[in-house]
Amino acid sequence: MSQNNPDKDDQTSANKKTISLPISRVRLIMKSSPDVSSINQDALFLTTKATELFVQHLAVSSFNSGSGKESNSLSYSDLAHTAEEIETFHFLTDILPKKILAQDYLKSLEQMQEEDTDF
Repeated sequence: MSQNNPDKDDQTSANKKTISLPISRVRLIMKSSPDVSSINQDALFLTTKATELFVQHLAVSSFNSGSGKESNSLSYSDLAHTAEEIETFHFLTDILPKKILAQDYLKSLEQMQEEDTDF
């Protein structure tokens, strides 16, 4: 007994409906790597879907541990806090640094310079 499988075009259009990131942008980002010469459509779809799931996981984790629960919002500081506090997201600390005031930065810079001169 053979099963009726949908055409490849039907599968492709169904796959496109399950993702919300623009595939063309993901392809452009992937091609910007000098190591990538060609991109398989399946790999492109899976990379796009994995990116969406990762962003969703980051947003949910940030919302749950952030201060925006009361106002039902998510802020940059929530994302930065999550990147710093949750080990899974530590690799994002350079991309999502905590914001500090210029005067606080200058104070910490002066302290670091004083510590260097002490030695």
